[in-house]
Amino acid sequence: MAAPVRLALQGPIARVTLSHPAGIDAISRAMWRELREIFVQIQGAPDLRCVIVGGENGGFCAGGDIAEYPQFRFHPETLRRFHEEEVWGGLAAMLACEVPMVAELAGACMGAGLEIACCCDLRIAGVSTRFGAPIGRLGFPLAPREAQLLAAVAGEATLRELLLEGGQLDAREMKARGFVQRVVPNEDLLGEVRATAERVAQLAPQAARMNKRTLRRMAGRAAQAPLPEDFMARAYDYATSAEHREGISAFLEKRSPRF
Repeated sequence: MAAPVRLALQGPIARVTLSHPAGIDAISRAMWRELREIFVQIQGAPDLRCVIVGGENGGFCAGGDIAEYPQFRFHPETLRRFHEEEVWGGLAAMLACEVPMVAELAGACMGAGLEIACCCDLRIAGVSTRFGAPIGRLGFPLAPREAQLLAAVAGEATLRELLLEGGQLDAREMKARGFVQRVVPNEDLLGEVRATAERVAQLAPQAARMNKRTLRRMAGRAAQAPLPEDFMARAYDYATSAEHREGISAFLEKRSPRF
């Protein structure tokens, strides 16, 4: 059974929970599709005033479900559909949503989790939260639209560091770089996020939606600007490469990759 993305409503505040305990907080293909459906639903709900996006069991999202990767990653067309339809479908629905969103960041916020956090308006992290995009160890690059999104929100310098060094940054460092608005003790995270959502919900909902429309059109939110067609046409040609296969095989076999 596909691990769910759950939507729970409590008055004017919604909570979207990413739940995949079998995948150690990773996000599956089915979850990307569910994420899109849920945010389309949220956008069409006029009474909602704030959305909390969080994980379960003390985590947020540790990245994609690598156990699924051999099913589709090694052919350019299936790889393209995954990134352009499933992943970007979920992210685009979040970016298009005019209801303010608060990210509840705990545990690991890696790869796909970092992308989901970028779609939120306010990001609050527990002090032990870790951020990264270590896909270089898996033998593949960041998809172009997703790279655009991360560069626009997290900053190009931070993205270069995460991608090219493959390291991790802690919550305080990400706050210093402007990605996270607040860092709180782990035990205070749920309460701080809820209090933030309640403050947002007390303000004029029409004004909030109009502010988000304005922010989306500002130059700093160039995440959805079209990339050149010739560049996009070649973006997934690496699918059949030996390096790509080796990186994913090594992860699944629990060994160091031999690049």
